[in-house]
Amino acid sequence: MQRVFSITPFTTLDYPDKVAAVIWFAGCNMRCGYCYNIEVVKSNGTISFSEVCDFLDRRVGKLNGIVFSGGECTANPLFLRLAREVKARGFSLKVDTNGSYCDVLKEAIDEGLIDYIALDFKAPKEKFIGITGSNLYEKFAATLRYLLEINFKFEVRTTVHADLLSEKDISEMSELLYELGYRGDYFLQKFFNTGENFGGLGDPKNSFDPDKITSKLPIRLRNF
Repeated sequence: MQRVFSITPFTTLDYPDKVAAVIWFAGCNMRCGYCYNIEVVKSNGTISFSEVCDFLDRRVGKLNGIVFSGGECTANPLFLRLAREVKARGFSLKVDTNGSYCDVLKEAIDEGLIDYIALDFKAPKEKFIGITGSNLYEKFAATLRYLLEINFKFEVRTTVHADLLSEKDISEMSELLYELGYRGDYFLQKFFNTGENFGGLGDPKNSFDPDKITSKLPIRLRNF
């Protein structure tokens, strides 16, 4: 059974306006070329449900937020159980997700378990399989439409490796978001070269100039 891979006990960077911890769920249903969390994705994890609950107990009064990340946290069988434990202790919960498990997110939202979502828009439809190693674009799109329909609080973000995505790609992705009704910030995260990732990628050979992006949405840059 998949468990939790690791816990970051303190962060002020991963949850807007919150002092938080990050719970890293093992396993993922995508294999994004730029992903450097190889151990997290391939692992079954070693931290049990009860051990995470013990950690949460110790952080009551010291944190006001918890982030579920991974891997893909919504694919993990502990996701809903631990989300309930987080909320039972009074924490706000942010979920980082690729959006491929809309039914799981819907169940959690219906129960009032999630306060904020960071949704990864991996690639335009025609590049999705090549970049993620998965045929899950329509599942992502269903989650995006669902969050917009219920007016849920979320952000959209894309990791940019210039050999995979161009300014034109990002412009088209931004336009799609706008056409569907998204009006929040669109966050672009620059590829971080750790020397190891699923695609064997190094620093991009192509250039990427954010000023060449055409967007009706505010573009926010991270690590550029």
